Amino acid sequence: MRQSVDMSADIRSHESAGRTAPSARRRPVQQRSQERYGRILDACACLLDEAGATALTTKEVAQRAQVPIGTLYQFFAGKEDLLAALAGRNLDRYLQRLDARLTAAAPVDPAAFTDLAVEEFVAMKRTVPGFGQVDFGLAGPVVPAGVRDDRHLLDAGVDNNTAVALRLQALGGEVFRAADPAAVTLTLRVALEAADAVLKLAFRGDPNGDPTLIAECKRLVRGYLAYQPPAG
Repeated sequence: MRQSVDMSADIRSHESAGRTAPSARRRPVQQRSQERYGRILDACACLLDEAGATALTTKEVAQRAQVPIGTLYQFFAGKEDLLAALAGRNLDRYLQRLDARLTAAAPVDPAAFTDLAVEEFVAMKRTVPGFGQVDFGLAGPVVPAGVRDDRHLLDAGVDNNTAVALRLQALGGEVFRAADPAAVTLTLRVALEAADAVLKLAFRGDPNGDPTLIAECKRLVRGYLAYQPPAG
């Protein structure tokens, strides 16, 4: 049985845990600043769809967001911080949306959790601006200039997929029962690596994702999560 999760508390915990990661220089507090911050990330996402991560510049983002370049640098030290903030926002929104689907479908087992997690990722891939270029990290193989460490955009202490695995593990609660939480984290991390590879293949030639490969992704992850190694 899945326990209810306070997603707002989970997000606050993630932001606190990731203080050493590349992130916004200054978190906006006033409503006007929050609106500008959101506009900057929205502009970044749209430009990613148009030109890709390698061609993205902070100058163009500021122009698209209709803010002075100095305002952008109040919040972000550079391109890496900007992409890290977008990846963090994408993950927060993904977990919120997935949480709503899990609550509506409760109770869920690992297989149902897997299907909903893959379906929500695919839904965001199809509809969320910039998600094809930056989901929870850089989606492409080329690291753009100005990004020193693309593997730790979400948290300086762990790689992107480990950070996502930890958040999914917290969201799933009792769905992932194990005596060793570290083993669950490792299992989810490997599952994410596998799912990421198959979904990239699914979207490589089809902007909406090849449904056969999406189904295979679900089958692959379900089978891996259900596998029990022999004792001894």
